[in-house]
Amino acid sequence: MKKITITLLLFIFCLSPLLAQQPQKPTTSEIYHKLQKLNFLGAALYIAAHPDDENQRLISYLSTDVHARTAYLSITRGDGGQNLVGPEIRELLGVIRTQELLVARRTDGGEQFFTRANDFGYSKHPDETLEIWNEKEVLGDVVMTIRKFQPDIIINRFDYKNPGSTHGHHTASAMLSMDAFDLVGDASKYPETAKTYGTWQAKRLFFNTSWWFYGSKEKFAKADKSKLVEVETGSYYPNLGLSNGEIAALSRSMHKSQGFGNTGIRGSQIEYLEFLKGDFPKNKSNLFDGINTTWTRIEGGKVIGSILNSLEKDFNFKNPSEMIPTLMEAYQLIQQLPEDHWKAIKLEEIKSIIADCAGLYLEAVASEQRVSPRGNISVTIEAINRSNTVIKLGSVRSPIVSFPSTLMATPLKKDTKYTLESTEYTFSETTFSTPYWLKEEGTIGMYKVTDKNLIGLPERMMRFPITFSLTIEGVSIDISKNLLYKYNDPVKGEVYQPFDVLPEVTSSIPEKVIVFSTNDAKQIPVIIKAGKDDINGTVTLQHPSNWTVTPTQQEFTLAKKGEEKTVFFTVQPPANQSEGLLQPKIQIGDKTFDKELVEIAYNHIPYQSVLLPSQAKAVHISLQKKGESIGYIKGAGDAIPESLAQIGYQVTTVVPSEITSEKLQEFDAIVVGIRAYNTVPELAFKQTELNKYVENGGTLILQYNTSHRLVTKELAPYELELSRDRVTDEFSEVTFLAPKHPVLNYPNKITQADFVGWVQERGLYFPNKWAKEFTPILGMHDKNSKQTKGSLLVAQYGKGYYIYTGISFFRELPAGVSGAYRLFANLLSVGKE
Repeated sequence: MKKITITLLLFIFCLSPLLAQQPQKPTTSEIYHKLQKLNFLGAALYIAAHPDDENQRLISYLSTDVHARTAYLSITRGDGGQNLVGPEIRELLGVIRTQELLVARRTDGGEQFFTRANDFGYSKHPDETLEIWNEKEVLGDVVMTIRKFQPDIIINRFDYKNPGSTHGHHTASAMLSMDAFDLVGDASKYPETAKTYGTWQAKRLFFNTSWWFYGSKEKFAKADKSKLVEVETGSYYPNLGLSNGEIAALSRSMHKSQGFGNTGIRGSQIEYLEFLKGDFPKNKSNLFDGINTTWTRIEGGKVIGSILNSLEKDFNFKNPSEMIPTLMEAYQLIQQLPEDHWKAIKLEEIKSIIADCAGLYLEAVASEQRVSPRGNISVTIEAINRSNTVIKLGSVRSPIVSFPSTLMATPLKKDTKYTLESTEYTFSETTFSTPYWLKEEGTIGMYKVTDKNLIGLPERMMRFPITFSLTIEGVSIDISKNLLYKYNDPVKGEVYQPFDVLPEVTSSIPEKVIVFSTNDAKQIPVIIKAGKDDINGTVTLQHPSNWTVTPTQQEFTLAKKGEEKTVFFTVQPPANQSEGLLQPKIQIGDKTFDKELVEIAYNHIPYQSVLLPSQAKAVHISLQKKGESIGYIKGAGDAIPESLAQIGYQVTTVVPSEITSEKLQEFDAIVVGIRAYNTVPELAFKQTELNKYVENGGTLILQYNTSHRLVTKELAPYELELSRDRVTDEFSEVTFLAPKHPVLNYPNKITQADFVGWVQERGLYFPNKWAKEFTPILGMHDKNSKQTKGSLLVAQYGKGYYIYTGISFFRELPAGVSGAYRLFANLLSVGKE
């Protein structure tokens, strides 16, 4: 059943504490906690659909209290969600949420996995979800992860029994887990991963239920709990100074893009787990009941457990380095064990503990944050022993850079820093740094990953290993560190960033959708950025055959790395409505470069460099508009202002605290950004002023808000109640409920053709109750669902118009959907016939 391979060793190696950007500097309490985990040979896998679906309390409890190796398998990277910290959506949001999960896991002690499934947006039924995802492939990824990780227990976040009652992704994640539980032990199912990692069978499968799944606390209190296991997760850890609830809150607060900042909870907290499959635990308070989690689990492990358990019992908090000789004895015994899943894991764990006990600081820092393939950089290594332990540095080696060969068994004397620089002109890496799942073009539901060794990993984490060959107390031991970049910030101090290999030159078109609302040509800028010194070449702008671009090519020269130059091409649209891609291509000698570098820099996650195809969508729309000046009240972040500027509007940001009906009169219309009434506290006091603006003849457009955590329920001058109604099928039929209403006729005649080519969804969080003054404009529904009529509501109020819409304009306009632009122009033009 168990099979260890080189691939599995790399998999375990990648999931070591090297996940963190900066070197770890653990306290003795943290070292003690790591020793406790070293002495527990059991694993738990938590499975759900998206980042932020996981139960951090349970993950922290399993990792910190039980000391189990614990991981979260998120089926998707959360690409289809919204973003509360910036403008990134889709694949770039997936990059952010991946990193937020990694920071969360570093906080609660878990590890992180994914499948190749793409979060394509909300789904009402798991059948739709699994069809779009490619059920066979995603199930194969789940099976592979279980075979790699070998969990003793598996826990689902969601219920598999009620398809269609909640998010289809949620139910699908539970259904996949149920199927995988039975398949992982059968070598004929997904035989390739069975051959690579061996088969496996978890002991039991649970569903992490709560009163919420029963409808109310009262119903849950009366429910049959014979199949429920109760776990107390409110433990307080004196050696860490935190309760489990506080650790969980710190972890959940890392999901900042989703607004999940959380307050720590102290005191008793019960988690309930419904038994689904496997062996029911006799002790209902012990999830690992009946599972051998001691060193006797593996052949030859008894003596190792005896040694390490003694160290744990008599742990030296004052001077942990005195335990190193005993740790080295255990390390050698682990090395001598037969090949086994746990051997590889425990070798990495004990090496980390030995280095921690010695205060051994090892670091490899690049002279620059980014370099082009085979570029010249220097790498400085630092090694310092902060204990009396006898440690010698024998060599430093790397597959991507060379170090002098003169280093011979250099003693690392206590508190004496040793440094070494790499040999010049030896950097050999040629593969670009970018999230591995974005390197190839996938489908709407699946990312394409050709390298099977990467499938399931959160990122390619150990890209530039620097290996320190040491002898500690006379025993040889290799410790690897990932090459990083660091600098000193005058405010933040020491700042670490990933080290990246990036192209010699990149290009970008600033606007990702360029709308031609007339037949006039536009000057389109192309920004060229040098990835190294002394770049010169030519750039062309590829375009649809029925569009015209002049000149055909332009020459450029860039003297310094990081230097940018902007060149302009004149783009003339065809006479008829048309759309296509504009793609810069750079030629330097016989090399072609067609990537854009996107940089993601937020304080709560590591700096990210993402390479995407350099392109922009050009759309020629038959569009008329009235009015010129638009005021925009920002919400949770969207690109609507830039999109409106594309069709000729002058868009001004309105500061919420400065809203008065008098100041708003200068605008032809006011647009409120998505989720503004969830995220902008000032709007609780400004609705009266907004209503006055409408009453005096203005047009006010409110975009979608969630029904949860509104800063005020007074969203309109008339009764208006939000719901969770949504239409997720972007191809669903749209009915004109008020075909003669101005918003469907002026200045653009809206037809069914305007609802073709939409992306991800029609809309979300539609109102389901409204006053008689509102006119519902559109009816729409998903398959097997009743028609909703609240996607677009228009009411006259005084001399002006109030409009509420849950239509996902925030997705459609940045995607260049022609019909969405035409309809939005009509909303802005209402009352101006």
